Amino acid sequence: MPIIRSRVKLNNILKNLRNNNKKLVVTNGCFDILHSGHIELIKQSKKFGDKLFLLINSDKSVKKNKGSFRPILNENIRLKIMNSIKYIDYIIPFDEKTPVNLYKKIKPQILVKGNQYKKSQIAGNKIITKNGGKIKLVKMIDKISTTIIINKIKNL
Repeated sequence: MPIIRSRVKLNNILKNLRNNNKKLVVTNGCFDILHSGHIELIKQSKKFGDKLFLLINSDKSVKKNKGSFRPILNENIRLKIMNSIKYIDYIIPFDEKTPVNLYKKIKPQILVKGNQYKKSQIAGNKIITKNGGKIKLVKMIDKISTTIIINKIKNL
């Protein structure tokens, strides 16, 4: 699957997918230390449409959201790991705090997030719905998160 860094390349892919009436799904996150909760989110996301775009926070973006000690795994490592997951069709790294600008560009029919969020808390929820898209919340796996993993390691 391609890792898309060029907006021109993204435009061409989107044009082709729209011309072929593909249902576009987006999910996003840092995916810092990959765990079963991430895999389940991605797997469930893929079920909502034809093509899944994974929007991944760049190192710069992770630091904005999580602080100076994160990410644990750098962007290139995270991209390589995500690129091996069969459910993902396209990966797009982004530098901003949230992927709102990519939501505007992609105009997905579905945005998928974990159910730890309320729809009103999700960055870009109004953009998604304004463009006719829907937000789907999927059940998260209990007691698993990157923060929980980091804290367990700290306590060894």
